Amino acid sequence: MERLVTTSEAAKILNLSLQGIHYRIKNNSLKSIKQSGKTYVYIDEKELIHKEEQNSETSSIIKLKDEQIELLKKVIKWHKKQYKKELLRLQNAHNDLKEVMKSEIKLLQDAFFEMRKIYQNQIPTKKLNVDESDKYIPLKDFIILVKKHGNKNIDIKKMIVDKIKQKDDKFVYNKDKKEIYVHKSYFLDLL
Repeated sequence: MERLVTTSEAAKILNLSLQGIHYRIKNNSLKSIKQSGKTYVYIDEKELIHKEEQNSETSSIIKLKDEQIELLKKVIKWHKKQYKKELLRLQNAHNDLKEVMKSEIKLLQDAFFEMRKIYQNQIPTKKLNVDESDKYIPLKDFIILVKKHGNKNIDIKKMIVDKIKQKDDKFVYNKDKKEIYVHKSYFLDLL
């Protein structure tokens, strides 16, 4: 069975341009009639059913596409939320680590100062008698004399620290003057 439609409707149904419809009418590929100055085309009902099926299929594909787009938008939104949470977690972890490192540094500094106090207290505190003062010389004079014999600063300092740690009697701390003195006899060992 055939149905009568306008040329523009026929173009939509047959998925052609308006010029394509007029070309087919001229070539007698399509049946047509003119009524009241307008051209009408006969379209087979099978074509209309086929076109409706195509439209139905197309609309279901479009519906599926729209559903997928919505789903993807939700996934993107979820990923953004997870990204922000992870970024915040990393920032908090970084700040916590900074605090831990600051406290560790503070503990190490405290330990250093405590050790320094302990070793400073280990320097012998033997008080010099007036009659013994001619047996000792100040530490800076001792360093100058040892340097004259070709020793380096680093070696001299190491030697002094080692002797003080060993509680050697040749090094004496004068509390009144707050100075370290070295027994003169110690020079003989170095020269």
